[in-house]
Amino acid sequence: MSGCPHLSRRGLFAGSAALAALSGPAQAGALQAATEPFHGPHQGGILTPAQRHSHFAAFDLTTGRRAEVIALLRRWTDAAARMAQGLPAGPEAAADAPSADAGDAMGLPPARLTVTFGFGAGLFRKGGVDRYGLATQRPAALVDMPKFPGDQLVAERSDGDLSVQVCADDPQVAFHAIRQLTALAYDVAATRWMQAGFNPATPAGETPRNLMGFKDGTRNPDPTDAVAMDEVVWVGAEGPAWLRGGSYVVFRRSRIALEHWDRMTTRFQEQTIGRRKVSGAPLTGRAEHDDSDFAAVDGDGNTIIPENSHVSLAAHENNDGARILRRAFSFDDGVSFTAERWPPWHQAMELEAGLMFVCYQRDPRTGFIKLFDRMAKFDMMNQFVTNTASALFAVPPGIVPGGYVGQSLFEVG
Repeated sequence: MSGCPHLSRRGLFAGSAALAALSGPAQAGALQAATEPFHGPHQGGILTPAQRHSHFAAFDLTTGRRAEVIALLRRWTDAAARMAQGLPAGPEAAADAPSADAGDAMGLPPARLTVTFGFGAGLFRKGGVDRYGLATQRPAALVDMPKFPGDQLVAERSDGDLSVQVCADDPQVAFHAIRQLTALAYDVAATRWMQAGFNPATPAGETPRNLMGFKDGTRNPDPTDAVAMDEVVWVGAEGPAWLRGGSYVVFRRSRIALEHWDRMTTRFQEQTIGRRKVSGAPLTGRAEHDDSDFAAVDGDGNTIIPENSHVSLAAHENNDGARILRRAFSFDDGVSFTAERWPPWHQAMELEAGLMFVCYQRDPRTGFIKLFDRMAKFDMMNQFVTNTASALFAVPPGIVPGGYVGQSLFEVG
C-alpha cells in the first residue's frame, strides 16, 4: 500500500479552509491565512501592525568560528522566510533522520508571523576578544545600556549576542517559530533568556490597554508616515553602511506591582499617568487624541498635567523632540512569593506580570536613553514599576530573496 502524500503546513491549512467553506463564507473567511512579507527593504515586525502574541529571545554565541555564525544566520533566515508563509521550518527529512520541523503548527495559518533579528555588542567584541573580525564594524550608537535609577536588573535576563523577536496572532504559531529557531542554533548559540508577551484583542483603530488599565501608545508616531519613520526609526547616513535602513531595538522587562496599583484611587492613577482612564484623554482634554497642554494650570497655579506624570516626562515636546516607536506587549509569568508565605496568602503573593517594553529608534542615545534618563528619576509611575531586564540590539535592514540577515555586515567585516 502506498503512503499518504506529504502535506505541508500550508497544504493542511488550505484543506481545512476548503472544508470550512462548505459550512459558509463567514467560517471560511475567519480561517483565511494572513501573511506578512518577509523580504523587503526593512525587516518585518517593526512597522507591522502589532500582533496578539510575541516571544523575544536573546542568544549567546558559543562558537568562535565566523563561518558557523554565518551558517546559523542563513539557517535562521531560510526558516523564518518559510514559516512566515505557513510552511515548515525546513524541508521534510528522511524517516530515519531528525525532523526539520516539530510539527506543532501543522494545520495552523501563518497568523501574520514576523521574525525580526538583532545583533548585540557581544557579536562585535566580547570579553575584549574580537571573535569574528567585526570589532571595527560596531556602530557607535550600539552603546552599553546604562543602569538607570531604580533598576534591579538580572544579568542572566539582560543583553545577549543575538536577538530574535517573533510575533504572530496565534500563540502556538509564535511559540512554534521561536522553538524552531532555537533548535537551529544548537551547538552554535545558547538561549540566554526569553520573554513571552501578549496584546488584547483591540478593535482596529483603537489603542490597546495595558495591565494598568490605561490606553498604551496613544502618541506613538504613525508607522504609515514614511517621513516620520525615516526621522524616528531607520538608520541613515550617520550609521555604518551595513546598518542603513535598519534600526535599534531596546528591550526592557518592567514588572508592575499590580497588587498595589489596584488599591489606588482612579484619581491618583490618572494623576500618575496624566490621562483619563476610561477615555484616554489627556487631563487637559476631552478625547484621547487631543493635544496635551502641559502649561495649563488650575486655580491654585499647579499644572493640570503633573510635571512628574508619565505622559509629561515621556512627551517629545519636553525632551528636545526625542521620539521612539513603541511596540510593547504585556506579560504574565505567574506569581512569586515572599519569605513569609503563611499566613495570610494575599500579603505573600505577588503577580509576576507587567510590560514587555520594546521600542525601535534611529539612535538609542537620542531616543530611549534620553527619554528614560529623566523618567527613571522623576516618573510617578516608578513607585509601581521595577525594571528587571534590559538589552539593546542593532537591527539590520531587510533581506533580499536568497540572502541572509546581516549579510552586508559579514561581507564588509
